[in-house]
Amino acid sequence: MSDIEVLPIIEQFYSIQGEGYNMGKAAYFIRIAGCDIGCSWCDTKSSWNNNKEWLVKITDIVNNVNSFPSKAVVVTGGEPLNYNLNNLCNLLKQNGISTFLETSGTHKLTGNWDWICFSPKKNSQPLNEFYLYANELKIIISDISDFKWAEECSLKVNKNCILYLQPEWSNFGKIIAQIVEFIKKNPKWKISLQAHKFMHIQ
Repeated sequence: MSDIEVLPIIEQFYSIQGEGYNMGKAAYFIRIAGCDIGCSWCDTKSSWNNNKEWLVKITDIVNNVNSFPSKAVVVTGGEPLNYNLNNLCNLLKQNGISTFLETSGTHKLTGNWDWICFSPKKNSQPLNEFYLYANELKIIISDISDFKWAEECSLKVNKNCILYLQPEWSNFGKIIAQIVEFIKKNPKWKISLQAHKFMHIQ
């Protein structure tokens, strides 16, 4: 996988991180197009596709980031590691910008990251190396079978990894009580909520 100077960007925007350990912090979000996992409950299915018209120079991306006060970038998707992110991260770092990655861990890690949110999916097994890289493990809970997957994953991560269970948004009302009870019995876990959706922000 060669270094690249352009990336297919489906959207980029300045907002507040709504999930996980860094919830509540301002950041610039880069959503890279393309996903080969295809979770049935995905809330950004528009990111699955790709289009040559979406290609953006990484220099333009970094210029956009620099126009906002927070010097932090969240790279998400889709699955961002479908692409080599070395050049993007190098340029961000040269500009003093912190880098945060959200990935399912199905492709080789590229880029220099200050924080990795690892969210493995049952329907597409991750590379084992991501269990060691992860700063936080985020398991999406859609039904009770996902608790078993969460526990399996938790046994593989590094000892400093923070563990989160996040209710799948469309099933929030049905599953949240079960997540609460599970965490009360298994306090190594924390709840991650999609706070941006409650706040009605992007």
